[in-house]
Amino acid sequence: MSASGSSSIARADSAKNISFVAYSDQGARPDGVQVIVHKGFAYVGHMFSDGFSVLDVRDPRRPEAVAFVPMPKNTRSHHLQVADKLLLAINGPSIWTLAQFQDQSKYFASTLTTSFKDNELAFAAGVRIYDISVPSTPREIAFLEIPGLGVNRIWWTGGRYAYVAVHEQGYTDHVMAVIDLSVPERPEIVSRWWLPGQWIAGGELSALPAGKRHAAHHAIIAGDFAYGAWRDGGITIHSIRDLSKPVMISHSNWSPPFTGGTHTALPLPERNLLVVADEATTVNCANGIPRIWVVDIRRPESPVPISTLPVPKEFDYCQKGGKFGPHNLHENRPGSFQSSDIVFATYLNAGVRAYDLRDPFQPVELAHYVPPPPARMIDSRPNAPAVVQSGDIFVDPEGLIYLTDPNAGLHILQFEG
Repeated sequence: MSASGSSSIARADSAKNISFVAYSDQGARPDGVQVIVHKGFAYVGHMFSDGFSVLDVRDPRRPEAVAFVPMPKNTRSHHLQVADKLLLAINGPSIWTLAQFQDQSKYFASTLTTSFKDNELAFAAGVRIYDISVPSTPREIAFLEIPGLGVNRIWWTGGRYAYVAVHEQGYTDHVMAVIDLSVPERPEIVSRWWLPGQWIAGGELSALPAGKRHAAHHAIIAGDFAYGAWRDGGITIHSIRDLSKPVMISHSNWSPPFTGGTHTALPLPERNLLVVADEATTVNCANGIPRIWVVDIRRPESPVPISTLPVPKEFDYCQKGGKFGPHNLHENRPGSFQSSDIVFATYLNAGVRAYDLRDPFQPVELAHYVPPPPARMIDSRPNAPAVVQSGDIFVDPEGLIYLTDPNAGLHILQFEG
């Protein structure tokens, strides 16, 4: 389904140097999280619908939902990765539909093993692998079951190894694991790494402060290095030259005094920079406004934050409702828009932003687009605000932006900066 450009652009809350192209409700499932466009098809993981959708976007002005792949009961696959002729979808409990997480702050404010109370709930935990040779008919070829509380996010751009944030029994929360896909029908975990205090089965003791959560969100790989985000645990840089024994080179954390919630660590290796987004995890700026940091990594053993990206100011977003602050960054995947000077970020109730980093000490906002409120709410949690919460993003080589929202569907936009 697509909406007319004229009607939707008129309803945009705010726009500068980004124009409307098309809209899709993703086959009446407008709850989108991670989106990846591959060979003319957009693959979208869902927040509430417990599965993923495939959209034909070969004509981006007329996106068409062509498939929905359901997951087992109580299981979501909000994050996925696509490369070659394969799709990897995460499996874990459908968090936001559970009674124990109707107050979402409980999910972010303590370790997963502490906050997750329903030990009788049946759900799938692991990674599902699909053959997408025929994009409209994904065919499951393997399921790597990982006993525990599920997988959060994956980094995989093709090739032998995938990097996953996974909870396994014996750990307090998500840790990083490497999956060998040399035989996609028989994936296997070959190594793991975690922050000190996470391996309780190994006798480690956690010194985690109350109200904080140390957990792998995901890592992005560049060359022989993995750049990991750990929620309230900050960032790590690991050498993965020997994947059987990843080595931590540095660990940096600015929470406290800042908000924590570190979501994405995006390396710009040719400039020796790391762009780090701290996710907004509370409504109405209850714990402050998170930031997007620019970090100098010329010496990876000693990263130094040198600036933060400008915070949107054209409206009082803390009073708008919902969450205000960064969520994710466009991750410069192969086959997508790749730049060391321009960074795209989703900003929840402030839409999507594009930044110029040519002077890393004084970043400048180039463009933004704030979609209108969702036409209907998929989120059934009490008091869920009917405001846009732009969450994930993919930008293609021509500057087409694919922007998702947990209620407001897929907006396809054109960067004009």
